[in-house]
Amino acid sequence: MRSLTYTRFEMLRTLRNRRFLLFSLIFPLILYYVVAGPHRNVSNFDGSGIPLPVYYMVGMAAFGTMATMLSCGARIAAERSVGWNRQLRITPLAPSAYFFAKVLTAYMMAAISLAVLYAAGLSLGVSLSASSWLEMTGLLLLGLVPFAALGIAIGHLLTPDSIGSALGGSISLLALLGGVWFPLANHGFLLDLERFVPSYWLVRASHVVLGGPAWPARGWIVMGAWTVILSLLARRLYRRDTARV
Repeated sequence: MRSLTYTRFEMLRTLRNRRFLLFSLIFPLILYYVVAGPHRNVSNFDGSGIPLPVYYMVGMAAFGTMATMLSCGARIAAERSVGWNRQLRITPLAPSAYFFAKVLTAYMMAAISLAVLYAAGLSLGVSLSASSWLEMTGLLLLGLVPFAALGIAIGHLLTPDSIGSALGGSISLLALLGGVWFPLANHGFLLDLERFVPSYWLVRASHVVLGGPAWPARGWIVMGAWTVILSLLARRLYRRDTARV
């Protein structure tokens, strides 16, 4: 099986999964409208001078894309449970091509999630310059790399019975520590802890359109370190899973 053929198959299979599309795309959209819709005319959220629809749009952009990247783990766990991974191992498809297809499909879903949320923001009056849209989108997509590795690791660690609650809890905790809904801390130990969590820098990537700075050196180092650590973990878990059969 050729790499591009399998990647195309994986993308089409994901797009046809209505339940996955519902929870990955519709849930963040509904949540955004529930929170920002009734307050679309609030132009000074929490004294920041930032319109509330803008603040929650960028927060939901980080949340939605992070959730879609981690959800690739659920598909991997399901495939392992029915022996699909084992079947692929007896084909000419290389493991690298398998993971490339998973990551590329997750990025496709993240891009769709961004487009949907951006459209929702525009419908509530969000207005940003073209350079702001591009800068935010570029940083967000770059910041998703460690979450792709985490999704693969989780998929090879857990079973379909346990991965749902594990993903839900992980996404909620990462969103809270990252400050998706509101800043968790402005100083002290808790802020120092947040700065070691990848979701914190993912949210900071979305906040560049709110006047926040792009990643400093610390942000690049933290995200790079998490990418390496989680990639090595995903590789080890894959090899352990492969050795069982």
